[in-house]
Amino acid sequence: MTQTNDDPTLAGLGQVALCGACRRVGHCRMGVQSEGLGEDGVVTCRIRCSRDNEGGLEVAHGGWTAGVMDELVGHVAVLNQQLAVTGRLDVTFVKPVPVEQQLVGRAWLRRTEGSRWYVGAVLSLEATGAELARAEAILVERDSGHYARHQDWLRGELGRAGNVPS
Repeated sequence: MTQTNDDPTLAGLGQVALCGACRRVGHCRMGVQSEGLGEDGVVTCRIRCSRDNEGGLEVAHGGWTAGVMDELVGHVAVLNQQLAVTGRLDVTFVKPVPVEQQLVGRAWLRRTEGSRWYVGAVLSLEATGAELARAEAILVERDSGHYARHQDWLRGELGRAGNVPS
């Protein structure tokens, strides 16, 4: 599928739903610049990998690519008002991702099974639509007490190790 700068789905993108750390700095540290949820259920994002995430000469570090794919699949749940965490993420690195170039990410729900969301995603070069990476993920729904339970668990683990956090 070729997507270019003339892609009408890019025109209506809005603000990015930010995670906790990104809210503190006021922008997405992964380079997601704008996003939207289409009527077809597809999340579309404009993304730019900064030179700060360069791995090889003029290309993104693979860890950045995996991270931005995780961000894409996670926003399928976020933009559908559902708290979910990544249970599994499989990334296929198709081509090196260039730094300082405009990119487009798309992610969509394939199916649900109970509390599991099966999500697909693709990252492409905006100028030509060339596919750079794709991902398959399983997200697991969580309730609002998820993070508090995690903190309780962590305190218990650290306490067992004699390293109680302050």
